[in-house]
Amino acid sequence: MSSYKELEAILRTLRFVETSEHLPELIKKAETQAQSYTQFLLDIMSYEQKRRKERVIEKRLKWATFPTYKTLDEFSLREQPSLKKIQFHQLTDLTWLDQLYNLILLGPTGVGKTHLAIGLGIKAIHEGYKVTFISMGELIHVLKTEEITRKSQIRLKRIRNSNLVIIDDLMFMAMDQREANLFFHLVNDLYNQSSIILTSNKGPSDWGELLGDPAITAAILDRIIHRAEVIQLGGDSYRLKHRSSIFDNKTVQN
Repeated sequence: MSSYKELEAILRTLRFVETSEHLPELIKKAETQAQSYTQFLLDIMSYEQKRRKERVIEKRLKWATFPTYKTLDEFSLREQPSLKKIQFHQLTDLTWLDQLYNLILLGPTGVGKTHLAIGLGIKAIHEGYKVTFISMGELIHVLKTEEITRKSQIRLKRIRNSNLVIIDDLMFMAMDQREANLFFHLVNDLYNQSSIILTSNKGPSDWGELLGDPAITAAILDRIIHRAEVIQLGGDSYRLKHRSSIFDNKTVQN
């Protein structure tokens, strides 16, 4: 066996699979730049370290189950005048996540609540945090089927192990007492161990309509608002403003 094949085999045995596949490029670079043995070894280890970090990010992005990939760079502050630049930067530095703060993003449909939540979630993953995104409707379904389906058990385990849980569209549907109780127990599990981002078109004072039971509503609010920042987003719907149309302007005018 040649030295190259032997080195490639050893890398695979050590589970440096992608590095073994990239080995020709690393060797060519070493020869072209007349690298020392130390530098060549450093390049091999650095490449493997980089790819392992990228694979972790890829896996966490998959597990987060974002409905779409929208970064903070794509979030337009010009379209959202109610959020000041300094506030936006305070959100994006993720200090609140280390402090176990929750975020409540309020506002009408289409003003960027979900985009902002997803953007913060994506940045958190790139910073090494575990994130889960789930709509309120889906969350209720998963909670109700945890005891009977393996899929729901895995999903809730990931939610409970996340550093950040994003629950989208809180006022999507009213809950019965059992559903509200299950939601309370999840919030209680996450309390003091994870941050939560909630998006809603109604403020906390109206959540009693959703949760029904005043005692459960108070208990949930107590845990969520204990350390929370409420952010009110306003303005016109971004989606309506920038919608595409099957008609051109001339057709509409005629």
